Amino acid sequence: MSRIAIITARGGSKRIPRKNIKDFCGRPILSYSVKAALESNLFDEVMVSTDDDEIAEVARKYGAEVPFYRSAETSNDYATTADVLKEVLEEYQRRGRSFEWMCCIYPTAPFVTAEKLKTSFAHFQKSKADGLIPVVRFSYPPQRCFVIEEGALAYKWPEYIRSRSQDLEPYYHDAGQYYFWNAEKFMADQIKKTVPYLLDESEVQDIDNVEDWKLAEIKYRLMKGECLV
Repeated sequence: MSRIAIITARGGSKRIPRKNIKDFCGRPILSYSVKAALESNLFDEVMVSTDDDEIAEVARKYGAEVPFYRSAETSNDYATTADVLKEVLEEYQRRGRSFEWMCCIYPTAPFVTAEKLKTSFAHFQKSKADGLIPVVRFSYPPQRCFVIEEGALAYKWPEYIRSRSQDLEPYYHDAGQYYFWNAEKFMADQIKKTVPYLLDESEVQDIDNVEDWKLAEIKYRLMKGECLV
């Protein structure tokens, strides 16, 4: 049962320059994803898909493979994660290697740990699903959100104005950390059943700007039990 971890780390970050190798609590943020994948002992191959020499150097320093570089087509602002993953798997196939399972790990996911990967993969295997996505519950019920209409606030769904929060159906969103897929079904666009893996909000943080980065470092230190005073 062959497995690959693909860490997607292009060099063209705009909002946070050199984001994928920027220092995060003492070492390049990319290293956290590499370390978690390697220490999980789940994978036959832990590789970083990049178009950037410096990122490749950091990836190799922390133990990942960079057997080939990403193409220009999958390095621009419009390429999707799926485009990148398919390119990687196709290149491995050309080199005579194929994988039954794959895990895509984002390079800015310091909350991913080896234990989370192992636990979620075990859940994935038990579920007999085609994919697994870590999710987190919205902290405030989206059913009670506002919209702005002609400069004034209005409830998007007025029917929920008097509903108690605990009576509303919980909604979840992608935690933006990693994904497990059946590689063959992914390549054939035949993913039919995807199961969730629930994460705590304290260990989830989108990192799109400098403020997000600072929040992520605070959450990470709290997760590690570090004193912030």
